Amino acid sequence: MEIFPRAGYPLNLRDTTILRLYERKLMARQFLCGLCLLLFVGGRTEQLLAEENRRPNIVFAIADDWGWPHASVYGDKVVQTPNFDRVAKRGVLFTHAYVSSPSCTPSRGAIVTGQDFFRLGGGANLHCDWPAGRYGEYPAILEKHGYYVGTYRKSWGPGNGQPAGQAYKSVDSFFAHLPTGKPFCFWFGASDPHRGYEPGTGKARGMALEQVHLFGHFPDHETVRSDVADYYYEVERFDREFGQLLDRLAASGELQNTIVVVTGDHGMPFPRCKANLYDSGVHVPLAISWPAKVPAGRVIDDFVCLTDIAPTFLAAAHLPRVPEMTGRSLLPMLESDKSGWVEKGRDHVVVGRERHVPAQASGNPGGYPARAIRTRDFLYIHNYAPDRWPAGTPDHTDAYLKNGWLGDCDNSPTKTYLWQNRNDEAVKKKYDLCFAKRPAEELYDLSKDPEQLRNVASDPAYADQKRRLATELEAELVARRDPRTLGGAEAFDRYPYHGRSPRWPFR
Repeated sequence: MEIFPRAGYPLNLRDTTILRLYERKLMARQFLCGLCLLLFVGGRTEQLLAEENRRPNIVFAIADDWGWPHASVYGDKVVQTPNFDRVAKRGVLFTHAYVSSPSCTPSRGAIVTGQDFFRLGGGANLHCDWPAGRYGEYPAILEKHGYYVGTYRKSWGPGNGQPAGQAYKSVDSFFAHLPTGKPFCFWFGASDPHRGYEPGTGKARGMALEQVHLFGHFPDHETVRSDVADYYYEVERFDREFGQLLDRLAASGELQNTIVVVTGDHGMPFPRCKANLYDSGVHVPLAISWPAKVPAGRVIDDFVCLTDIAPTFLAAAHLPRVPEMTGRSLLPMLESDKSGWVEKGRDHVVVGRERHVPAQASGNPGGYPARAIRTRDFLYIHNYAPDRWPAGTPDHTDAYLKNGWLGDCDNSPTKTYLWQNRNDEAVKKKYDLCFAKRPAEELYDLSKDPEQLRNVASDPAYADQKRRLATELEAELVARRDPRTLGGAEAFDRYPYHGRSPRWPFR
């Protein structure tokens, strides 16, 4: 009997009935086969999906006062950072990573919240009070959603508060308390290479002083070169300690599914670096690895800000971005296989500063407020109070904080050398670059002046570029709700300060 009638013949009632019975039997057979297949592979499929969606562990390692380009993978001829380089080679190395502000507390506050520093109230300043839970800190969010969270050494701060999670006395202590099978989020905050340094440690370890990298605003003198070598020594000490953490993760089998981020909180503790908006103050090393998801061995040139770290962690943990975050997740960029310039629109960063130290003359508790926009070709800076001293008053006898002396710059052999030789013709220009008062606007043509030493803001040839960048900066600050543009900025000068100041005498 033919199941299907021959072509050209109409179906009769009997044929239709037989066809429908066959179709039902066929569908039942297909359903049973499909069900058996699902039962056979279902467990395996669920296992694969669970593995694919397993939340990563998170390790955030941050050095204190470590600026760009002081890592061997960036080409520095003296400092050796094999463990930072290890993360870069196993993941992604960033060439244009910037902090929100070149001061410890506001920089770290911006990292932990994913917001521009100026949105954090008193947290925009050094040595402040932190209002716990007000700004949606990523460690608290991750902890709420099942992560085991902790910190070691310096996390957020200096100041009063602990928004980065519970503090542990050692790395071993954190991992000893870690519940089995629970994802973790660990903040590894080294105190290196923050001052003070043991003079001569870099030279004693065999560092070639003649090869030490000097910024253009540094005097080329053995005192300065030796000071930079001492800083290098502490960078290397951070790298060794960080390497021990990597080794522990590898030995435990957790490294494959751990996002490792290693960076610094701002530039080196030297004149015109830390607490300044030049690249020497806000440009930092950054490497990120995640062997399970991130293709290795790439170099990315996009402009990123460390405010991007918090939304990246949340996205990796399958959690929504906090609406108040101004940072953007790096996850699409990390999970791609691209190098160079990857994402359209990441062609600039906005940075700024408020009060680092109350370092002005007596009667003035304020800081040196400034904002800047850094593009591929230019750096534009708006100094809101050009009548103030950018690094604090040089007159320790009339300082707001008793005996405060150029208080926004850590005391150091380099600072002392500049001071003692400030009237020498060969040193005066560099002293002025570091400590003299600055105009309301600064503009640097990076194609001709990559170290940002020649301000062309008053040059008519750059009038169009200056106007364009000033407009772009203002628009960004308005969109990001900066009190400097919307009103209320005077509060930055009134927030309590709980620290001290570099003091005279300079020894």
